[in-house]
Amino acid sequence: MPSPWSRPLEIDRLADGEADIDFAVPLAELAGLRSVRPGLGGLVSGRVHFARERGVAVAQMTMTGTAILECQRCMRPLEFAIDTQVRVGLVGSEAQAGGVPAELEPMLAPGGRIGIDELVTEELLLSLPSVPLHGEGDECLPEPAPPGAAGEPEGETHTPFARLGELLKR
Repeated sequence: MPSPWSRPLEIDRLADGEADIDFAVPLAELAGLRSVRPGLGGLVSGRVHFARERGVAVAQMTMTGTAILECQRCMRPLEFAIDTQVRVGLVGSEAQAGGVPAELEPMLAPGGRIGIDELVTEELLLSLPSVPLHGEGDECLPEPAPPGAAGEPEGETHTPFARLGELLKR
């Protein structure tokens, strides 16, 4: 059974009724993000308000939450705060995109239907960093060595190529 946020919704009916839809979406379950962000975790929640402006269905979405990404420097988890608002004009075909007011970004809703997951995925693709990194500071320092482990090995150091120069001169 599909999650409520993944079901396609009729945008004309929602826009005409000026509907509000609250959502909470686990990021690991967004199929559109799994392929480009393996290991993505976290949760976002928010609200989508549908309305109609100059004959175009509009979705105004506010979204907050935390995405868990993998730092590309230290390969450890990185929390990325999400706090965004976006307004998009929903169109049924690419031919209708020209009718979207200039202040809105057009978004394709084939057949006049779209799921909340598609709106969330589109916004996250634009707002998540392409190369996630911890900020400068302690987060990316190597983990401390376990007690008793020293930086230099004790005893004699074995150097297998130490006599190589002598052998080559022969």
